[in-house]
Amino acid sequence: MDRNQMIGLGLMAALLITYAIVFKPPVTEEDLATPAATEQVTPTQPSLGETSNISDSSQDTSAVNYDEQYGIFAPAFNGTEKNITIENDVAKFSFSSKGGLVKSVELKDFTTWDKRPLILFDENTSKQALVIQTTKGNINLADLYFNANQTSKTIVEGDSLKLEFTLALDGNNSIVQTYTLAGGSYVVGYQVKVNGLSNVILGDELRLIWANKMKRFEMNLADSRIKSTIKYYTLAEDLDELSETSTDDQQEQIVEPIHWLSFDQKFFNAGIISEKGFSSANIATSVPTLDSAIVKTGEINLAIPMVDLYAGGEFKYYFGPNNYNILKKVTDGYEENIYLGYVFVSWVNKYIIINLFDFLQRYISNYGVIIMIIVLIIKLALFPLSRKSYLSMAKMKVLKPEIDALKEKTGGDAQKMQQEQMKLYREVGVNPVSGCIPVVLQMPILFAMFFFFPNSIELRGESFLWATDLSTYDVLFYLPFTIPFYGSHVSGFTLLMTLSTILYTWSNNQVSTVQGPMKTIGYVMPVVFMFVLNSYSSGLSFYYFVSNIITFGQQALIRKFVDEDKIRATLEENKKKNVNKGKSKFQQRLEDAMKASQDAQKNKQIGSKKK
Repeated sequence: MDRNQMIGLGLMAALLITYAIVFKPPVTEEDLATPAATEQVTPTQPSLGETSNISDSSQDTSAVNYDEQYGIFAPAFNGTEKNITIENDVAKFSFSSKGGLVKSVELKDFTTWDKRPLILFDENTSKQALVIQTTKGNINLADLYFNANQTSKTIVEGDSLKLEFTLALDGNNSIVQTYTLAGGSYVVGYQVKVNGLSNVILGDELRLIWANKMKRFEMNLADSRIKSTIKYYTLAEDLDELSETSTDDQQEQIVEPIHWLSFDQKFFNAGIISEKGFSSANIATSVPTLDSAIVKTGEINLAIPMVDLYAGGEFKYYFGPNNYNILKKVTDGYEENIYLGYVFVSWVNKYIIINLFDFLQRYISNYGVIIMIIVLIIKLALFPLSRKSYLSMAKMKVLKPEIDALKEKTGGDAQKMQQEQMKLYREVGVNPVSGCIPVVLQMPILFAMFFFFPNSIELRGESFLWATDLSTYDVLFYLPFTIPFYGSHVSGFTLLMTLSTILYTWSNNQVSTVQGPMKTIGYVMPVVFMFVLNSYSSGLSFYYFVSNIITFGQQALIRKFVDEDKIRATLEENKKKNVNKGKSKFQQRLEDAMKASQDAQKNKQIGSKKK
């Protein structure tokens, strides 16, 4: 592996090592309870825990006290809860007449890592409150009994229905919650309409409080925790989130209009959306490290202007998978729930890799085969760059005897050696950094794959060879002990990737001029990769392994048509042509930069000697 390729590989290794250190598993103990809401505890901004006291205090009293305490809302505190399930092709949505809220959601096309039905949330893990400030104090609509206009039903593709929960009060006063559901959709339309009550409601906002214990759906608990958080997207199109990796309690007060918020996990999310925007919000998360069934607990405390509810506030819920093409259709920016890398890398994923992947999966059902085809397509597209990089190495190999002669001639004088070396490059017409450019140009795709495969829900649960799930690590066999930074399992695809990379390094060294420590590093780096990637997506490791194999084939093909004698003759011819030719601007700048660096180093050494 020559120096130019080492630069590219070193950049990738630095990213992977940093990622592994930053995203280490949580090690602190946290409370199992839902995180504290926000620091604002005024009546207009209660937490979910505070609202629960409203209904509790009503249980003992007579009808007279009921009326005195809750006024027009008193009759609605008594009733019988009815559960209504609306099912479509992809999900089961369960609603309760108590509060008129979503009680649970099951995603029909998915299971948990241990093959149980995937219940995104249920009444034991998710609680909602709708709190309004009235002349009788705070009233939580979740404690009141609504009347529903539907019974449990199944809707098919192309059909839709409206589920209304009505709270009829004295006179013409009422509160109506309407849910719109469609066949084959994870989106649930939601409207809240307040009729009358202007002389009863004092506050100018309703607080929607949603506490959610995010359940564990994946095998890798540590990875699930560092990829779960609360995300939000403002009307100004800015995305932000609470820290995914911190094990400390996180909270934030958002004072600008918010377009949507979500409880976002690795492959699924539950979110609420307002096209007009929520006026403000408080969000919080914590890590219940003692409970392996819950990856994180979170709370969203939203402010909804009452003026919107008098007109009929329109919102949407999303309960479903983190599928890029599905999320993109939900609302502006909702696809940002899937992290696809930094700006340029994410563009490669969004506009090239995802489209290519979607096209292939229409015709091929085996995802291991799809990965191999993607590697082949990318390698063919990048073949001109790979060829240029290899030819650069071949030229350097041909020049090696002359470079060795220059070392003897300069007698260890580094500055003189570099000057002579640059002179040689200029004479033979070789750009010393030309081999690095193709490697750098390939880096965005290399990085894009690093983010794409671990976050691709299409790979979730898909098996290939011995790997049972390409979205997480494969297990060739378990160790009877745990190796620090490696784990207690051996990933077969990571092992193959490591061995093939070492073989690739050895092969490159046959034409490379690299000697000494740089040559050793070429063999050390694959081992570092093995430690870092052992617990990563097996699809990613398999991609890198196949990439190495195809690279071998490409290099074998290139070598077959590369004639070193012809290259040597070309360089000699260039030397004759360029004997009286001046330096190019690029070469002059390169030499000036090298000279400046050497002068600075020399001055530093002189300064240290004086001390």
